[in-house]
Amino acid sequence: VTLPACPAHRPLPGSRVRHGFPPAVEEALCGVTGAQLELHYCLQALGEYFDQSHVALPNISKFFLHQALEERKAAEALMKYQQERGGHYCSKTIQKPNCDYAVGLMKALELAMVQWKTMLRYFEELYALSVENADPHSASTIKKQFIGPKIRKIKLMGDLLTNARRLDCSQDGRNSLGDYFMDRMQKEFRTSIEPESSDHCSPCPPLQHCTGAAEGLKRPQRESSQHRNGIGPIYATIHCTAMLPQCNDGTGAKVKQGREGL
Repeated sequence: VTLPACPAHRPLPGSRVRHGFPPAVEEALCGVTGAQLELHYCLQALGEYFDQSHVALPNISKFFLHQALEERKAAEALMKYQQERGGHYCSKTIQKPNCDYAVGLMKALELAMVQWKTMLRYFEELYALSVENADPHSASTIKKQFIGPKIRKIKLMGDLLTNARRLDCSQDGRNSLGDYFMDRMQKEFRTSIEPESSDHCSPCPPLQHCTGAAEGLKRPQRESSQHRNGIGPIYATIHCTAMLPQCNDGTGAKVKQGREGL
């Protein structure tokens, strides 16, 4: 694999912050940034595909869209790093993603795996180029911020592909029951869903935290014996000093006042 260098890239003349930034590394960074944006475009296209009405796999769609957002942030981090070192990113045309054949979950996962492996090779060659051109700062940044996350994503895609093969997911665009199970039960897909906000009250304190709870539990035995002797029923009262949770509408305070009145 060769680096997607930008042959039309030229360093900015008269940059005051440029120091120890080899032109070869800057040119390679510009090319890798464009490849990163193309990967973002490809993952976004996959996310939009699984959100269509005839596919209807919303969790898988959110997963690919979330991964596309992370790749875009990585591309923006590369641009910012070039600016900090005194270089620049020359905007170029982003190619259309070649993912029209990825009409099934298996093929989409395999395509994402291939794309991330390619990007990992790009960053590894970029790391070697930085070391070769005596640029330790770029080498350290690439190793910590870009190579590590790509390795973890490749491991993630490998796990997803293994589970998809076990469930016999579709490869020809016809949704199967395995696709539905992957969408609903796979942990990596379900974690991409944002938790819904709830206005429920906080849970009540355990009964053991209430003072007098033990005595209140023992009273029914004595009360039943007194009732048999003709004294009459005596209703036990459990006194609790714990504060009731305060709801948004103030019902907790009203319940507490009502109990105090009793």
